[in-house]
Amino acid sequence: MSSSNAPNGLLSRRSLLAGTGGLLAAATLPACTGSSGHSLLTLHQSKPEAIPHFSQLAAEFTASQERFAVQHDIATNLSASFVRNSPPDLGCLNYNLEMGRFMERGALSDLADMPEAAMIREDVAELADWYPTYEGRTSVIPYSVTAASVIYNRRLFAEHGLEVPTTWEEFLTVCETLQAADVTPIYATFLDPWTIAQGLFDYTVGGMVDVRSFYAGMNELGEDVGPDSEVSFQRTLLEPVQRMLELIPFTNPDAPRRGYGDGNTAMAQEQAAMYFQGPWAFGEIEKAGTDLDLGTFPLPMTEDPSDLKVRVNIDLSLWIPEAADQQEGARAFLQHLMRPEVQNPYNDAFLAFGTTKDAPPVTDDRISEMQSYYDEGRFYMGASQFIPNSIPAQNYIQSIVGGADPEQVLARMDADWSRLAFRE
Repeated sequence: MSSSNAPNGLLSRRSLLAGTGGLLAAATLPACTGSSGHSLLTLHQSKPEAIPHFSQLAAEFTASQERFAVQHDIATNLSASFVRNSPPDLGCLNYNLEMGRFMERGALSDLADMPEAAMIREDVAELADWYPTYEGRTSVIPYSVTAASVIYNRRLFAEHGLEVPTTWEEFLTVCETLQAADVTPIYATFLDPWTIAQGLFDYTVGGMVDVRSFYAGMNELGEDVGPDSEVSFQRTLLEPVQRMLELIPFTNPDAPRRGYGDGNTAMAQEQAAMYFQGPWAFGEIEKAGTDLDLGTFPLPMTEDPSDLKVRVNIDLSLWIPEAADQQEGARAFLQHLMRPEVQNPYNDAFLAFGTTKDAPPVTDDRISEMQSYYDEGRFYMGASQFIPNSIPAQNYIQSIVGGADPEQVLARMDADWSRLAFRE
């Protein structure tokens, strides 16, 4: 599960895994520091489910050569480490708005001269530029991309004679058919606001609005965003949000009381035909041990199938701070991580898509239906991911699905955006 998508929904699981990762990292450290002639470098990687994986990679790299030893750090406060001028030597993290701020300020070194930078697909490399950048630098190298769309139960679709919809009206017909057959069309988990933001909100907005252009306009207007501005939350996003509300009657009646864990359990028990979640949910659903046939398709928001796109985010990106103590070692380890025999197994294990021009297609049948959209660059970054944390967007979106007037809530988001831009 990508760290940008569910920071609040799985705190207990994160804490448990972080503790486990801490033990793994600690177990690696004595061998590293005790190896004669090794220079110690720090890898900061804290994606919970991937902690054991990267601890193993750190140990393998340390054993493969005699110059550098890798300490796997999972606990450093990144902002504080940059302020103290003691950041990790190499980061391997989800690339988000916070990381964009480091790049914008020139805190990340230029990696353009590395052969690995030229290996990245151009449309994937451009995803990093959706956030603030430092002109003239390649500050991050995307390591993996996750794609999210509608998870659906193939058996239930077949049982009711349904095909994957490619237009908005077809999707509504699918929902109506399922509902008439006493099958819950969409399982929703409104108790956890992040699930609404990354699912219903991001899918409906991304299916109708050019997300990058929208935020480019919002950033350009800054404090001038308002009811009469050319772009605004209220003016630009009202239509997709209204369509989002059209889907609420097709969700489970107890959605306001159900959280992420409930949704995974419900899908495992075939309590609904569809679920608006990313690939991180598959691992949780799988734990139930039920024999399911699940797939994915992009939520259609228009009557033109050529508009279909999937929501993506840079699951992990590699970067080296300007202030890193071990620049040479960090570059060597980065090159090791980018080797196909190292990078590809990660993407395969964590249901992610490769970032390089020669990356193999995904093999897992649960996400294979998104491959053609990824290959053709038919994707967008989630609209919720570009709103600063100081604006409680997830809670605003939660209030809309709970019955609040969408125009008033979106107008409030405009006002918050304007005030924040004025203060900055």
